[in-house]
Amino acid sequence: MIQQRTNLDTTIDDIHRVREQMAAKFGGDLNAILEDARKRQDASGCVVWRGPSQSNATSPGVAELPLTADTERELK
Repeated sequence: MIQQRTNLDTTIDDIHRVREQMAAKFGGDLNAILEDARKRQDASGCVVWRGPSQSNATSPGVAELPLTADTERELK
């Protein structure tokens, strides 16, 4: 049985709309989209996502990956 959509919450629709707008703005270039996001994050002064802390990165079951310069900058 197919249920009709009765919830008027448009959050998912908004996410898809913004994704499509960003893809169009940057010609689908993911690197350009990420660079723009980094610039906007730096300009805002707010950290949007920081990733796992170093103490979590060495927890059992979590693979240790070499840190890049960008990752080290984010962890500081």
